[in-house]
Amino acid sequence: MSSAVSSTSRPLAVALVGCGIIGVNHSRVIVRHPDLRIVALVDSVPEASHRLADLIADELGAERPAEFTTLGEALSASSVDLVVICTPSGLHVQLAEEALAAGTHVVIEKPLDVTLPRARRIAALAAEAESRGSVVSVISQHRFDPASVAVARAAHDGAFGRITSGVASVAWWRSQEYYDSGQWRGTWALDGGGAVMNQGVHTVDLLVWFLGRPVEIFAHTALLAHERVEVEDVAVATVRFESGALAVLHATTAAYPGLSVRLQVHGSEGSAVIDDDQLEYFYAAGDGEPRNQASEQVAASELRGADKGPDGFIVGHLRQYEDIVDAIRTGRQPGVRVEDALVSLAVVRAVYLSATLGTPVSFEAVLAGDLDDVDVTAGAFADVLVGGSQ
Repeated sequence: MSSAVSSTSRPLAVALVGCGIIGVNHSRVIVRHPDLRIVALVDSVPEASHRLADLIADELGAERPAEFTTLGEALSASSVDLVVICTPSGLHVQLAEEALAAGTHVVIEKPLDVTLPRARRIAALAAEAESRGSVVSVISQHRFDPASVAVARAAHDGAFGRITSGVASVAWWRSQEYYDSGQWRGTWALDGGGAVMNQGVHTVDLLVWFLGRPVEIFAHTALLAHERVEVEDVAVATVRFESGALAVLHATTAAYPGLSVRLQVHGSEGSAVIDDDQLEYFYAAGDGEPRNQASEQVAASELRGADKGPDGFIVGHLRQYEDIVDAIRTGRQPGVRVEDALVSLAVVRAVYLSATLGTPVSFEAVLAGDLDDVDVTAGAFADVLVGGSQ
């Protein structure tokens, strides 16, 4: 169990759970933060934690963490301030519950979980833990991109006038080898969905952050370019918001060779376009001529990170970790809370429900659990085979 940590005390002791690709990326971020120190690695596969421990000690130059096969063992063996959960999405709830029961702060990699009932369970646990002073955050690193911050500020402050519409597109490619590389990939049980849940959830989160509370979602999904996959590789949806604004959502892992993530926000007095985290276009009321960069925007090299390869992941996550550490040190709420992630997950769930039912669905009904009994695992594309053959 961890006690409160003052702003002048030792670095926060981190237990990292899940030593696969995402865990490796998080370790690179955590090691670079001066107020964080990885003291424990947890993975049910000892070889995975051993490889990551080697990387931390030999390549990243940090102290070698202890290795455990369960979170309980790690919490019992050492003092842990922060548990970072990087396991397959379907395992998030159990680990978050265990960490919060031990009194630690918690960071959960996106998405919050793969089902709304379990996500609501995390939200309830997080609210209770926050009342005791714990910080619980879900990774949504793109909310901290300078481009996203500039657009959100303009949307929320009225600089775009009345927000009228949005367009969000994640046009990526994932090979068949990607899905075959892990038994959990492309499954409902552990991935929770396909292109929308796994690849598109960050973009869904930004769309909701920019445009506000959703009201209704109408969607179609398909599996068109992959085999041996339970979930969709393409989805399209329309979203109606409380403000009256309308948006189009598109997510796919079947756009060879892989294009950009693009977000457009349009209003009666201004518009903005973000392409691959860069502010491509920005015009707001009283702002003069349209411009390709906002004053808040930084150079592309800074946004993407000066390092190449795996370190390109670091910059956005490091911004969010800075927010989380400051929240822990000062006792405030983090910039992204569990309730924010719950809303984004409910939109994703609404996409799958609408595609399954063939009708628009109410966002509030989905969020409240009124449609929890609907089985989306068969998909709305069960009779669609790769290549369009019947």
